[in-house]
Amino acid sequence: MRLVIATCSVDYAGRLSAHLPLAKRLLMLKSDGSILVHSDGGSYKPLNWMSPPCTVASVDPTPEQTELGVSEVWRVTQAKTNDVLVVTLYDIEHDSDHELGIDPGLVKDGVEADLQRLLAEQIELLGDGHTLVRREYMTAIGPVDILARDGAGAAVAVEIKRRGEIDGVEQLTRYLELMNRDPHLAPVQGVFAAQEIKPQARTLAQDRGIRCVVLDYDAMRGLDDSDSRLF
Repeated sequence: MRLVIATCSVDYAGRLSAHLPLAKRLLMLKSDGSILVHSDGGSYKPLNWMSPPCTVASVDPTPEQTELGVSEVWRVTQAKTNDVLVVTLYDIEHDSDHELGIDPGLVKDGVEADLQRLLAEQIELLGDGHTLVRREYMTAIGPVDILARDGAGAAVAVEIKRRGEIDGVEQLTRYLELMNRDPHLAPVQGVFAAQEIKPQARTLAQDRGIRCVVLDYDAMRGLDDSDSRLF
């Protein structure tokens, strides 16, 4: 991973256009070809990014740019969509490379891992006609728990929690924002699934067009013995 702290501006051109004016930022270039642009705020959500597969080319600044203090220009091109991210660097304060090795991935607690496995096996709990695409669908900012298709063939991203709170909705929102940039997936629906969903989380999810699904862990495991209940 290459980490660069520099004063820069960023321009994105593709299905949409975006501009980040001149400011000091952290640039992360990962070995998978992705690039993320961070400010000193906003938790871990980047201001802008380019998902792999993409190529990064260093372009010599024009004479006019050199006069303005530009030291380097990066042109990042997405291989599938031809979207382009142009990073114009001025003062570079830090530039380092780090070998992180192979990451073992996120290890969830037992209940969340079981819920993911069980829902993948019982994907019809999301609704008639739903089919599983894969578990742990990787995005540039981490894996979404389940990628499925509904009866009409539309993509569905599912985030699973034991207890559904606002942080989980925010996490799914970030995945959806990124996945909806992919023309092979968009439009992507969101489903927030948990054993229990807090009222504030449900309100936020509904406001963002995310569907909430409450999961019955015992019933999914085949332990719901309702016929023998006294009450």
